[in-house]
Amino acid sequence: MTDTYELITTVEDLHYYLTQAMVIEHATLPPYLTALYSLKPGSNLEAFHIIRTIAVEEMLHLTLAANVFNAVGGNIEGVLTNPDFVPNYPTELPTNPEEEDSFEVDLGKFSEETVETFLQIERAKHVPEDKPLVPARSEQIREQNDRDNDKDNILSQLIRKFLGEEEGLHYYSIGLFYTEIIRGLKALDKEYKHRGENLFSGDPNKQITREYYYDGAGDIIKVTDLDSALKALYVIQTQGEGSGSETIYDSEKELCHYYRFQQLLLGRYYVIDKDDPRNSNLPNQPTGNSFTVDWDAVYPVMKNLTLSELRNYCEPDSELYTHALEFQQAYSNFLAEIEYSFNGYPEQLLPAVGSMFRLKELANSLIRNPIPGHPDGLNAGPIYKLD
Repeated sequence: MTDTYELITTVEDLHYYLTQAMVIEHATLPPYLTALYSLKPGSNLEAFHIIRTIAVEEMLHLTLAANVFNAVGGNIEGVLTNPDFVPNYPTELPTNPEEEDSFEVDLGKFSEETVETFLQIERAKHVPEDKPLVPARSEQIREQNDRDNDKDNILSQLIRKFLGEEEGLHYYSIGLFYTEIIRGLKALDKEYKHRGENLFSGDPNKQITREYYYDGAGDIIKVTDLDSALKALYVIQTQGEGSGSETIYDSEKELCHYYRFQQLLLGRYYVIDKDDPRNSNLPNQPTGNSFTVDWDAVYPVMKNLTLSELRNYCEPDSELYTHALEFQQAYSNFLAEIEYSFNGYPEQLLPAVGSMFRLKELANSLIRNPIPGHPDGLNAGPIYKLD
């Protein structure tokens, strides 16, 4: 027996899903940034460029999800600054933990294992329009009561639920999760129009537009109606997994994230013909220039390091622990700046995204330094969340 296809039937459901979209898009950043930071200077320039570009595009995805959320009347205040917005790693992204192909995401150094995980994050599965996207269940999980009261607590519950710490909704891929949102948006927009109402009633001043984002990161879209919302979500979908099961490129005819990461395992670039994408390489068959990945030219970062674990090896007043606190506080400030820009101050987004890469200096003070007395000789790493 299949589940209902209509899992998003109210604007509250839609706000819930779009909040989780922002959680998901951000949840990829710490793993990608940690791998990026772990590369030794002057080595693996191909990997540096690929991971850095994808990290910027994940920020684009977060921004596009926020644009859709704001356009349909969502209140973004307190979302990115919620204590549970940053997951506890290892974490599960929207996969079904009961499936054999589920996986966990760690914070760790650049390695073959790490890149394999990145491929899992960006994996694709295409489901026909008339088929359910998740396994059957008795009822959709919703949190509709008292949404405007004790918002921080409610957001924490929703985020923990979606990250697998409580029973939640799980999808094979991020792309299928967005397909769920697209289905819900179409149904709600039709319903609202039938009633003579406008689903897209959010403050237009909270939209991030082209002048407020980095060139080359992809197409930033101002969301004002169903068509622009669908276009924004389609950009997110295709930049990750591609625009079709037989293609390697996204909606802008650029190589999608999955095949960009795959290049690192294959040691060869894909060829993209933007003028005639039919001439582009086929999936799993790159024919471009080859390159060498030096898997050993990385710092031995301790996987999923937390402040409490670090205290097992060094005192709270030590230089290394102080640097860890400084990084965590800087990262929290970065998220606060992003949220502020999404809440009606779009001019603040460019400097906020720039600060994401200025975090590297703080990360270096951790990644390049051994943890005192660690039996395996591991180095510290960036810590994104208080514990």
